[in-house]
Amino acid sequence: MPARIGADLQGQQSKNLKAVAVIPARWGSVRFPGKPMALLAGTPIIVHVCAQAAKAKHIQRVIVATDDQRIFDAVTKAGFHAQLTRADHVNGTSRIAEVARDMDADIIVNVQGDEPRIEPALIDLAVEALHNAGAHVPVATVASPFMPSEDPRDPNLVKVAIAANGHALYFSRALIPFQRDETTPGSPPLKHVGLYVYRREFLPKFIALKPTPLELTENLEQLRILEHGFDIAVAVGHARFHGVDTPEQLAKLEALTNQ
Repeated sequence: MPARIGADLQGQQSKNLKAVAVIPARWGSVRFPGKPMALLAGTPIIVHVCAQAAKAKHIQRVIVATDDQRIFDAVTKAGFHAQLTRADHVNGTSRIAEVARDMDADIIVNVQGDEPRIEPALIDLAVEALHNAGAHVPVATVASPFMPSEDPRDPNLVKVAIAANGHALYFSRALIPFQRDETTPGSPPLKHVGLYVYRREFLPKFIALKPTPLELTENLEQLRILEHGFDIAVAVGHARFHGVDTPEQLAKLEALTNQ
């Protein structure tokens, strides 16, 4: 291959892998009101999330999507971008879609606003998974082996089963796959990491889809994508940390940070 053509193709591939991370953040939380502004090592959780997302090599910009002026001010004071959204969004995906509507980026990464220790490498893996899956796949996400301290039977830790082509077969709060015969080698359970990468044009389609029976049964929004016949590419990495859902979990993370 001529060097000039090879350089052009390499540059085009790099350009295609550029993505914008959009972090939804709201003040209201039943278990932890004001969670984005809770301090970890003296810095708001949401600022930690921004800093981690910005370290990913495929992320060209980080934006916090919020309806709260306090969150907006903290993010911009820390040197990151934020955008105020409507207050009536039913979930983070809808909030992200509002912000992404006017972007010129092709790939939007939904980074959860309560993941102050999200590994940048996982973001890159998910972006690459979407890129490698082909234009017909609109979404990618991440799976990880369970850490020794995690119980795969915990319904709060979502599991995912993956097909041979790297696409999601199913997500569940139940332990999947079920090991029927412990003497036969099988597939170990994988936990789902709540990180999503979307093709921008799919976001308005997604939020327009009607909720589905399996989604409502498991209370897992990603099942709506599968039930409506769309594919989700899954990258497998190692997630050592998980989100902060309660003040108690934040205190544990603070203790680990101070060690």
